[in-house]
Amino acid sequence: MSSIKTPLPVPSSPIPRPVPTLAEIEEMVADPDQRVVIRGVDYAFYERLVDSIPEWRHIHVDFDGKDLEVMSPSHTHEGSKRLLGRVVELFAEECEIPLRSASQTTWKRPEIARGLEADESYYFERGKLDAVAASKRRRVKGVAALPNPDLAIEVDISPSKVDRAGIYAAMQVPEVWRFDGVEVAIEQLGADGRYHAALTSQFLPVTTEQVRRWVVDEDSSDESAWARRMRVWARAEFLSRGKPA
Repeated sequence: MSSIKTPLPVPSSPIPRPVPTLAEIEEMVADPDQRVVIRGVDYAFYERLVDSIPEWRHIHVDFDGKDLEVMSPSHTHEGSKRLLGRVVELFAEECEIPLRSASQTTWKRPEIARGLEADESYYFERGKLDAVAASKRRRVKGVAALPNPDLAIEVDISPSKVDRAGIYAAMQVPEVWRFDGVEVAIEQLGADGRYHAALTSQFLPVTTEQVRRWVVDEDSSDESAWARRMRVWARAEFLSRGKPA
């Protein structure tokens, strides 16, 4: 007599961790610049959460490979990142340095299981500028086909609770400008995979102290007047040093 074999049970797929609703996320970040961390999640959770937030609702979501951070930037945060971005753009214009803004792109990178939204980001390298231009001509949507930026701006009015530097390092972003509301730091990616303080940007002939001057010390209550003074200063710096190679 042949025995009847009971089929082995098929293992069920794990139930994905539920993503907070938009109302729950908004409650988390009700206080501007307050950072809320969700520990021990995966990239799929990060991507579902990012995709659930409408573009008009400006909430930063960053994922370092294991922990996720959400934050709604304050008016002070946004004002600071705007000034830092204008320092980059105005000085590049006056020094005739090719540049393309990637603005506040959300860099979703499944190949490294990380992602973040930069305060500002820029391309300088010719190969990347050409790649972005080609993507625009092909009308490619999304960030998957875009190269990672060369320079990112990080405003940390409140300190991050996840490894944002590690995210940028995994993306191989060569330079990050950081501002904590008082001090400016220019950091460059070293061969050891870590960021190290530098006195001068590798993309613009400008120093940490000069950046701080225009973001902190100079009166920016009238941004038009501030920009005009900055252009005069940048032009003088450009002429005194000669055109960068």
